[in-house]
Amino acid sequence: MTTRLLVTCPKAIAPILAGEIRALGLPVKRELTAGVESEGTLRDCMKLNLWLRTGHRVLYLVSDFMAPNADALYAEVLRIPWEEHIAANGYVSIETSVENPTIRDPRYAGLKCKDAIVDRIKEKAGRRPDSGPLTDRTVLFLYWKGDRCSLYFDTSGEPLSRRGYRKIPLKAPMQETLAAAVVLETGWDGDGHFVNPMCGSGTLAIEAALVGTGRAPGLLRDNFGFMHILGFDAAAWKKLRDEAKAAPDKKPKGRIIATDISAEAVEAAKKNAAAARVDHLIESGVCDFAETPVPDGPGVVVFNPEYGERLGETKSLIPVYRRIGDFLKRRCQGYRGYVFTGNRELWNKVGLKPAHARTFFNSNIECRLLEFEVY
Repeated sequence: MTTRLLVTCPKAIAPILAGEIRALGLPVKRELTAGVESEGTLRDCMKLNLWLRTGHRVLYLVSDFMAPNADALYAEVLRIPWEEHIAANGYVSIETSVENPTIRDPRYAGLKCKDAIVDRIKEKAGRRPDSGPLTDRTVLFLYWKGDRCSLYFDTSGEPLSRRGYRKIPLKAPMQETLAAAVVLETGWDGDGHFVNPMCGSGTLAIEAALVGTGRAPGLLRDNFGFMHILGFDAAAWKKLRDEAKAAPDKKPKGRIIATDISAEAVEAAKKNAAAARVDHLIESGVCDFAETPVPDGPGVVVFNPEYGERLGETKSLIPVYRRIGDFLKRRCQGYRGYVFTGNRELWNKVGLKPAHARTFFNSNIECRLLEFEVY
């Protein structure tokens, strides 16, 4: 059945996500602050979960209804034929986003929703499914604002940002979906070189390798929420995966280089790249960022330096940002340079005028991806 789909994403990434959805052949009905509305079937949800790089969750609408309070919510949810969607011996988890004056704690709304679901299934099938916080089985999402409710199946289950390759995350890693958005925003698609000094646990370089080869990031996972909905079409899912596996990898024409001054970080980046099955595409090395190899030819250089989240750190980082600017000017002629930072005071310390500044959010921190053309 075709219904409304809501694909969530980090704030400010919706335009990039909308481009991905269109490229997969699905319509874009509306762009939101942290998501994109589309429409499609459960099979379309499988495709989105398999291929999206910047989406967090693919939500499939079950029902829209009005509910002024918790009792009305229970009554409306009880009307839905859950026995057709959730196994009596299964497991269900409820996630919520609630803005209703009668509800003080959103967990209470989730409890009433869960009660209606399991009560309905017990009445029809003679047994109640288990429920709890686990999101690796059947997951529902309740959006309740004022009197209006929308209830969705979360066909992703675990967020799509959890690709499964980050075995060693290290300190404050960039989320996979955000890293993919940064790579896509640079326009890098494998034709030039991708150079990533200060690589940390390697997320940017790994996402660049996935983009550069055209690989479906969902192939790295073996569990999604849609697999636990009754009627799951296992044959259709196998066909989608087989098609994605059979698609020939693009071979990046440029090199992907990732360095860090920390040997521990580089070792973690190598292990994460191996888990993502792209370690053969990434050249890793331990060095100060200023010693990072920069091959001849066009490409992009992407920095994700620390940006001083605690008081007093900004001053100590000023020399680092100045050295980044010097590196770009002296070593990266013919490249496009990018610096991702969440500290406004450090933007102008690079010593180059940005040609463009794109807003992103790293969790709740407003950040900029500063682009520098280096002649």
